[in-house]
Amino acid sequence: MKIALVYTGTTPELEKYVNDEVAENIGTDAEILKYADGTIIAEARDAGYVTAGAAARLVTMYMKAVQDGADAILNLCSSVGEVADASQDLAKYLGVPIVRVDEEMCREAVRNGKRIGVLATLQTTLEPTKNTLRRVAREAGRRVELVDGVFDAFGADADKFNELMLEKGKEMAAEHVDVIVLCQGSMAFGEKYLHDVLGIPVLSSPRFGAAELRKALAAKGLIR
Repeated sequence: MKIALVYTGTTPELEKYVNDEVAENIGTDAEILKYADGTIIAEARDAGYVTAGAAARLVTMYMKAVQDGADAILNLCSSVGEVADASQDLAKYLGVPIVRVDEEMCREAVRNGKRIGVLATLQTTLEPTKNTLRRVAREAGRRVELVDGVFDAFGADADKFNELMLEKGKEMAAEHVDVIVLCQGSMAFGEKYLHDVLGIPVLSSPRFGAAELRKALAAKGLIR
């Protein structure tokens, strides 16, 4: 069994976190195929949206994973989640599901409350996450209010990152949000920290993505 992990930007910490979640949900016998292209998120950040060229390079990584024999693909960037959505018909035809790391996180947020804080360090990640929250809320027949929270953490070390994230999280809590979603997988290490301080549900995507990846593999009969 082969699993493809597709990144548009990564750090050793994020990769370890994702690999740990995948191992916990699927086990350690699967072969992990890693694909990464940092130019995709850089180009999206500079342009303010996912350009056609960036989307094409992402889809090329999906197709490379299929050619390499992947049984399922986990898309690990929320900024390009809508490209993953647009690729779903092709994925079904090929028999290689493309799992969005953040979709089930968004569904869980909608289940947790009506007023949702959306916390990000990149504007290009904020809007796709909000679009997903609106879509899954509509599918669930629920109405939600979204509270934006963007903070610039470029170049910040872990302590400074936590300080900036907590500051923005407190602002959201003061606006009486029911739950906070962390838009980027790289923010996952702050999930428990924010929850412990703020006392409200805080959700990050890697654990949800890994669980959904397991479901996709189970649907193919590859695991139980």
